[in-house]
Order: sequence, then C-alpha cells, then structure tokens
Amino acid sequence: MTSKLQRLYDEFGQSIWLDFISRDIMASGQFQELIDLGLRGVTSNPSIFNKAISGSALYDEDIRRLAGEGADAFAIYDVLSQADITAACDALLPLYESSNRGDGYVSIEVNPDLAYDAEGTVAEAQRLWRSIDRPNLMVKVPATREGIPAIRRLIAAGVNVNATLMFSLRHYEAVAYAFIEGVEDRARAGEDVSHVASVASFFVSRIDTAMDKALAAVGNTELQGKIAIANAKLAYDRFKVVFGDARWQALANQGARVQRPLWASTSTKNPAYSDVLYVENLIGPHTVNTLPLHTIQALLDHGRLARTVDQGVEEARAQIARLAELGIDFDQITEDLQTAGVKAFANDFHKLLHTIAQRAGAIASV
Repeated sequence: MTSKLQRLYDEFGQSIWLDFISRDIMASGQFQELIDLGLRGVTSNPSIFNKAISGSALYDEDIRRLAGEGADAFAIYDVLSQADITAACDALLPLYESSNRGDGYVSIEVNPDLAYDAEGTVAEAQRLWRSIDRPNLMVKVPATREGIPAIRRLIAAGVNVNATLMFSLRHYEAVAYAFIEGVEDRARAGEDVSHVASVASFFVSRIDTAMDKALAAVGNTELQGKIAIANAKLAYDRFKVVFGDARWQALANQGARVQRPLWASTSTKNPAYSDVLYVENLIGPHTVNTLPLHTIQALLDHGRLARTVDQGVEEARAQIARLAELGIDFDQITEDLQTAGVKAFANDFHKLLHTIAQRAGAIASV
C-alpha cells in the first residue's frame, strides 16, 4: 500500500521533508524507513542539533576526541553537524539522482549570529558548501535585509539555498526575486543554471501564535487559527505569478528550476487545533512541507489528502484585509516575528554551544 508521504508527491506534487536529524534515527534505521515511505528531504537548525546532541550518547566519543585535541565548542559543533548532514546527504543521494535533482536535499543553517551580516553569511555558506561537498546540500540563509543580497550571490555562485524565516508577502517576494536575479547572474556568466536549487521557507504556525493573541485583544475569535493558512495561500498565489511570467520562462528554457515554497513551522502549537492543520490545508504542486517526526506520524495516521493550497484564495485575501479593519498591523507583526525568529535561532545556537561545552566537560571528568 502506497504511504501518504508518497501519495502527496505522486498525486499532488508536494514533497515532505523531515524537520529533524540525529545520529540516533540514522543508526536505528528509522531514517531509511522514512525514505522508503516517501520522505524526500531533511531540514535542520541549531535547536534540532541541540536536541540531538543533548539527547544521545552517540556523539560522546567524537566530543571526547575533539575536546582532547583542543577544539572549542563551535569547532566541535561544526564537525558533528557536518558529519550528520553529510550522512543524510549520502542517504538521500539516490533520490536526488533518481528525481533528476528534484529532491533529496538536506539543509544546514548558516551561523545565526551572521543574520545581519551579508558578507559573513556568503563566506560561511560557501565554506559549508565546500566542506560538506555534496550536490544535494542546501544552506539555510535568513530572509533579512542583509540576507537577501547574500541569497542572490550564493545562487549566482551555484550554492543551493534554503531561504528561511519568511513571514510576509514582502519577505517572500524579496527572496523570490533574489533567487531569480541570482539565476540570471549565473546565466549571464555562462554557467549551468540547471544544477542550482532553492526553496523559500515560509513560516506558518508562528503566525497564528502571534495573531491569535492580537485577535483576542480586539475581541475577534472568528479569525483565530485562520490567518497563518490564509497568509501562506497568498504566498503560494504570488509564487504562481512570479514563476509564471516571461522573465522566469526565459530561465526555465535554459533548464532553471523554480524555487519551491516550503511550509516551515508546521507542527501545531495550539492544542485546540488539529495536529495536521498546517499539513492538510497547504497541499499543492511545487511545494515542500517540512515536518517534525510527531507530525509525520500524525499525517500517516489520520491526515486527509486533497489539493488545498490554491483553494479559497479570495477568502484568504479577505481575511488578511479584515485585520486592518480591526486595527491590527499585520505587516508590523510579521516584521516582529522575523526579528524574534532571528533572535530565537541565535539563542538556540548559543544554547547548543553551551550544551556541547558542558558535555565535553562531563565526558572529560569521567
């Protein structure tokens, strides 16, 4: 029987990626089982690595060795994360090849401390690209003001980019055009445009977390739990316009691939809502949904499959417009969410380094 993960791709053109990585799931065979079920990629971030490293003994030997060699916490993290990412890339390489480079990607995050440093972001992304040296690697770059030109430069240089931390249509359009401009730069330089890939990670559930509070403050319950999906549907609608015009077609004729919208932060945070709310309502062609293990399990158990991402777009537009009528500044909220997201990722990164330093000290004292 075909799994729902595979059906989402075969019937609706959506790829499911795992929003988690650890040596435990790879060593246990669980990761390969998910690939066999139809998993088509992986994303990671410092919070994920913190959970992986703090929750497993499989990293201890490497931590002991590296600490003994004098490596600091960042250097240890760099080695551990690159090893896990490389292993995941290798496990997904057959899919990358059989899908003609359509899927099989694994994402690693640029140091979050560089979110407002374009030059530093480009240098760090290129370092990771060269060091991991896998064609199915993607480097995650935040869609900050400084991140946008970095995305263009990296795409032009042939580095696969997962543009992340988008919350608004403004964020989405900036990223989409940075990608297109990067592909154009690459084409003008006479480079192959068919081997560079990108996704645009549009955050979902965090929108409802913020908006439900704002709506409660003005006494509106009708729109609670609806704005995140409405916002994502409008982003998908914009995706179809941007990648449907003559400018993009000229690049597509040279073999360029669309930058797919990726739905991020799609585990349900509010227990009053369905645990597959942000899966069932955002299904459609040329999309990726990156899910943690528990949401994948919920999808496999009781998720309903139907093309939904481009249904009810006008209703979604009206819901977003209604916010202004209620006196809610949605643009400001989405800007604040990006700022908070950058800060949260940086905080998680420093927690990760602290975890590694603690683990190194604990191991050394045994």
